[in-house]
Amino acid sequence: QVQLVESGGGLVQPGGSLRLSCAASGDIFSIKTMAWYRQSPGKQRELVVDITYDGTAKYADSSKGRFTISRDNAKNTVYLQMHSLTPEDTAVYYCYARVVRKTSRYGSPPKLYEFDYWGQGTQVSVSS
Repeated sequence: QVQLVESGGGLVQPGGSLRLSCAASGDIFSIKTMAWYRQSPGKQRELVVDITYDGTAKYADSSKGRFTISRDNAKNTVYLQMHSLTPEDTAVYYCYARVVRKTSRYGSPPKLYEFDYWGQGTQVSVSS
């Protein structure tokens, strides 16, 4: 199996900064898209930003100019640098990865398959 471990969440004051990290480990052949999502109580989970293997990022309007995503493919790790945080950024932030695995299914020879994995979520609270 594959596990995504997140770190870096916490409580910050408005205008502050946080750096989130997410490291993937396990049976990994490669990782395609990685992304950060967030969810507040009573609201749907929303995409913050995603990033391709080659480093092309697409940001939601709410994060443009304030957040920066990056990844280290050698470490299977993705980062989210957040600046100018506001109370509206308060949410549980989830790491996502589309992982390529080399495995066997239904007794067939090993081949490449793609699976979606999620981190456990890390709380980001912005409050004075």
